Amino acid sequence: MRSVQRTPSAVDAALLRDVSLVCLAGGVVGVSFGAIAVAGGLPVWVPVVMSLVVYAGSAQFSAVGVLLAGGGPVAAATTGLLLNTRTAAFGLAVTEHIGRTRLARLVGAHLVTDETVAFTLAQRDPARRRAAFWVSGIGLFTVWNACVAAGALAGSALGDTARYGLDAAFPAVLVALVLPALREDAGVRRAALAGAVLALALAPAVPAGVPVLAALAGLLLHGRTPARSKEAQP
Repeated sequence: MRSVQRTPSAVDAALLRDVSLVCLAGGVVGVSFGAIAVAGGLPVWVPVVMSLVVYAGSAQFSAVGVLLAGGGPVAAATTGLLLNTRTAAFGLAVTEHIGRTRLARLVGAHLVTDETVAFTLAQRDPARRRAAFWVSGIGLFTVWNACVAAGALAGSALGDTARYGLDAAFPAVLVALVLPALREDAGVRRAALAGAVLALALAPAVPAGVPVLAALAGLLLHGRTPARSKEAQP
């Protein structure tokens, strides 16, 4: 009898585990966003519709912050647009993995986020990249919107969302996801350490958000590892 060789699946347990962790963290942040928006005085439909149409976590938080501070819709929309311009570059990075039909590209463009791009580009071959994009994209979109709606409906009943530590859930999961890379690559460790030191040094003197951007300078050190001595050839 001939042995049957199975083709490796494009979606494996490791990918599903990582996507599930990010979905869990994103869901917690989504509940926080919906609750904050409604507790601040916005109607329930505002965070719900925004999450469906805009679908950009940081941009949504910023836009709602502007609205709650008394800014108008134009100022809120401009703030969100500026924060979300990075997705244009992200879209170019994954466009070949989304699909070739107009419908696939239209839907896929709406699902482009930091997380879906990271999952996509981390895969080894085109089939796995396409699968990673759609699995993470659909999963994150579904969980985010469901949890934003739940948070909005709960509204002020949750009280101060900061006391539950909701703001720390997403960063904690991202740290867990990057730990393997930190253990395996000395260049990544060096870049991360340099970026962290720079961010901490600037934090007391510059506006919020600037230290995080400045920390990207640590990437200049990535890959600059000492040359390994080659083994003598026979």
